[in-house]
Amino acid sequence: MRERFSVTELTALRNDLLQGGMIDSREAAEVLQVFLMGRGYGVSPEAAMDAASRVEMAGCALPVLQHELENLALVM
Repeated sequence: MRERFSVTELTALRNDLLQGGMIDSREAAEVLQVFLMGRGYGVSPEAAMDAASRVEMAGCALPVLQHELENLALVM
């Protein structure tokens, strides 16, 4: 299976999430939603909150971020 998001995109998103320290889960969920919507994907706000929490717990590790985004992205 081909990954939907490049390492460059994921790194930029990770930097946004970590900028100024780890933001709270609600803000992180909004960042994830904007990222996905900007690429033509739909996303459930509740699922984004859950994913943001898991990303936060993992210290915003790129593999976890990628996994969560792949699971969140709904084709519109």
